[in-house]
Amino acid sequence: MDAALTEGYGERKNAEQSKCKVMRLPYTYIALIPAYQPTDFLVELACKLASGFSVVLVDDGSGKAYETVFDRCLPYATILHHDANAGKGRALKTGLSYILKSFAPDHIVVTIDADGQHRVDDAAALCRTAEQTPGSLILGCRKLKGDVPLRSRFGNTVTRLIYRLSTGLAVYDTQTGLRAFDMSLIPKLLSIPGERYEYEMNVLLYFARESIPIREQEIKTIYLDNNSASHFDTARDSVRIYKEILKFSASSFIGFMVDYASYSLLLLLTDNLRLSNIAARVISAGVNFTINRRLVFHSRKNLGKAALQYGVLAAVILLGNTLTLEFLVFTCGVHQMFAKILTEILFFVLSWLTQRFVIFKREKRGALH
Repeated sequence: MDAALTEGYGERKNAEQSKCKVMRLPYTYIALIPAYQPTDFLVELACKLASGFSVVLVDDGSGKAYETVFDRCLPYATILHHDANAGKGRALKTGLSYILKSFAPDHIVVTIDADGQHRVDDAAALCRTAEQTPGSLILGCRKLKGDVPLRSRFGNTVTRLIYRLSTGLAVYDTQTGLRAFDMSLIPKLLSIPGERYEYEMNVLLYFARESIPIREQEIKTIYLDNNSASHFDTARDSVRIYKEILKFSASSFIGFMVDYASYSLLLLLTDNLRLSNIAARVISAGVNFTINRRLVFHSRKNLGKAALQYGVLAAVILLGNTLTLEFLVFTCGVHQMFAKILTEILFFVLSWLTQRFVIFKREKRGALH
């Protein structure tokens, strides 16, 4: 969505500047704040940042009711404006595009949420680390101690686990909006898909995939009024964030349906449990390998090498799958159809772990501290 530099929400600069002294220095730090329907806290945040940062504020289509808040930020920030709400990811990209065109390449950028979760001191500390480690993404890591809203604690735990499974990297706070980096990373950040809350998770997935270093630095955990200012939609935005793992689940489900349909048809035609299961596994393995390599893990590994490793995995799983199925049916007396489902669930987990950490493992991963 097009964004325009906002010049005139009103004329209150003198009154605001009397409340907050602004020192205009040749800054090398840039604070980028995406904001949608913010509270008055945004004015205080912009005021505090202005003494040490060039502040770029993106109004993500907040509407006329919030013009006064942005008007009061004018003495401290360059304000970019979306005509309608486009999402946090798009607001960040709007700000990054402006920064790339308007600032010299020696600047350090830090993204800050507008809802009061981040301290200026922590933002400055991350910028200093980014200066010392060029080409790295520095995450402000909240240890989530004390009185933390349940949805925030639960959401971060789930995304932490999913990210670890998807990349092999252990990031404690995947949902932090406080992130610092030098301007060399902006073109990469602009190329990453995502318009809303899923964008920040996509950045972490992309950086892990491309072996761009990711580092964590502890910051203070702050939640104002149980984080009521957040516009995160728990159901809708969680689906966007978790879709990476959902892609693998969908791939495996397609493979399972092919396998189960083949198994059922062959069992009906031959009445041979072992033959039906082996033939069905061979058919579904080819389908699953193709989908996972191209669409789920985006693997760049040599096709022959990956196919050989997958073939070994398929053979091991086939043997284990067959033995487990026969054990459930002939020893435990489980019905053939239900036994097949139980067996597939077990080997779904084993297959996922092996593909993620062995067959389609990244050749090199970003350093994480």
